[in-house]
This record gives sequence, structure tokens and C-alpha cells, in this order.
Amino acid sequence: MKCIVLAAGYATRLYPLTQNFPKPLLKVADKSILNWVLDTVGEKITEIIVVSNHKFYEYFLNWSKEQNYNVPIVILDDGSTDNEHRLGAVKDIQFALGKSGEINDDDGYLIVAGDNVIDFKLSDFIDFAIDKGCSCITCHEENELAKQQKTAIITIDETNKITSYEEKPLEPKGNFAVPPFYFYYGRDIKRIDEALSEGCSADAPGSYAAWLSHKTNMYAWKMVKPDGSEGHRFDIGDIASYEKVQTEFGNKK
Repeated sequence: MKCIVLAAGYATRLYPLTQNFPKPLLKVADKSILNWVLDTVGEKITEIIVVSNHKFYEYFLNWSKEQNYNVPIVILDDGSTDNEHRLGAVKDIQFALGKSGEINDDDGYLIVAGDNVIDFKLSDFIDFAIDKGCSCITCHEENELAKQQKTAIITIDETNKITSYEEKPLEPKGNFAVPPFYFYYGRDIKRIDEALSEGCSADAPGSYAAWLSHKTNMYAWKMVKPDGSEGHRFDIGDIASYEKVQTEFGNKK
């Protein structure tokens, strides 16, 4: 089971902090944003693949040499050098797959954005996906309309199967938002070429999940901490949100 980390963005809204340094390697409390995510993936992951851009490739390469996750860490350079010429998240997934060998139908792929801090375990999400035997996404309640209109919103049935999936809806059908953490089986992740040919956006990672949800059954895991309380992800989009997360997690420590 492989974990593909999407880390090829340029985080222009965090300038000057990220003008010459990758956002996923910024520190929150005592570790990088990327480590906050990877520390939760659990023991079922057998390889970590980090997709970087060309500008920050060496930073991630140096970071990888300091890690002790007991699984191989592969750092890939997608060749882009600036925000205007980035490949986009879906094409970065496609790029990583092309470098990772044969894809079998029952292989598992955890896809994560490397620039979010989380307080739940992705290993629990993996267990949920294995139990369902289908590709899955994560979700959480979002009850503010303005925020619903800026993200993907899904509806689910009593079994957590996705019944609708909309990107940035003006009139949302539900209140479950989808953060950038996905689990795909090989049989589904192999369909990226098909999705792109049908007009799936290459930029946002959720675009592919939305497309796939209309082709096959998919389920949604409600983010939850081990103690049963609601899990959270902290999207660090600008300097103010970065400072807020630093303060909150620094206090927890």
C-alpha cells in the first residue's frame, strides 16, 4: 500500500515564507506540517512517495534523509518551476503512478495533501476503506454556507455511501465537506486518463474523486479521533492561519 503525498504547490498566499521554501516543511510546534500528516498513516503503508516541483525538490530530498518511518521514501520532481506552469494535483498523481511500477486492481493508494495539519489518524481512514472494499474519501461537517461554496460538498446514505458530490456548489445539497485525503484502489486510480479525457480538472485533487464518484460506488469516512470525538484538519492557507495553528498546537504541546 502506497502513500502519495501531493507537495508540488507554490503556496503563493504564504509569501514571503514560502517564496523560497516549501509549505509542507514549515514547522508547527516541533515538527513539519508534512510530518504531522505522515505520523498518522500507520503500519499498512509500505512506501511513501512525495511529489515535489523542481524548485523545492532538493528541500524534500534533504528532508527524506532525516526520516525514520521504516519504509522507503521516494521524492519525485514533477519538473515545474513556478505556479503558472504547475501540473496540477491530478496530473501529479498520474505522474507518481507512472513512476511507481505496475498497478494491480487491489492495490491501495492513500493520497494526501502535504500542507494540512490534522489531529486524527489516517490509519483509521485506511481501515475504513479496507472494510468497505471500495475507494473512499474523508469528510467532516461544515455548516457555514460561505465555506461550503468554496469546497467540495457531498451527501451520503446510512451506510456512508456517497449519493452526490459537488465542487463549490452555490446551493449545497448537504453539509459534509471533503478535505484532501483520499483512498483509491488500483482499479479506480488507473482511470485518471479516462477522467482527464472527459474534462476532469487537473488542478484540484478532489476533481478526480468527484468524477470517480459518478462512475462507481465510493464511501466517505467521517473524520474522528481515536477517542470518538470529531477530527479536524487545519488548512494553512495564509500567514494568519499559519500563526493560528502554530499557537494552538504549541499550546497543546
